[in-house]
Amino acid sequence: MNEKLSDENQQFIQWWEQHRAKEKKWLHQLSIGLPLGLVFGFPVFLSLLFRGWYKRMPYVSGSQFTLILMACLGIAVFYAIFKMRFKWEMNEQRYLELKRTTEHETEKSINNS
Repeated sequence: MNEKLSDENQQFIQWWEQHRAKEKKWLHQLSIGLPLGLVFGFPVFLSLLFRGWYKRMPYVSGSQFTLILMACLGIAVFYAIFKMRFKWEMNEQRYLELKRTTEHETEKSINNS
């Protein structure tokens, strides 16, 4: 099982070296994370679209509706970029730890020779 983990880590190192620059770009992060971010804003949007189902809901004017839509989109964009930036940081930390470990093992094997 240790060999499989080592192989998996080597594959991750190779993949991350090839994709780390692309994954860090905010436009890429936005395009990947936005669908999940919209999941948070979509229920608010639906409740405003179908506001007739709840009779006690206060009246929402056109300008308020626009403001609420902009806020939902802002929340979705923030969530998307924040989540993908966090994911990038976690992958970068894993990469650096694995590189440090492999360098340490290489240095240790050279010193033992």
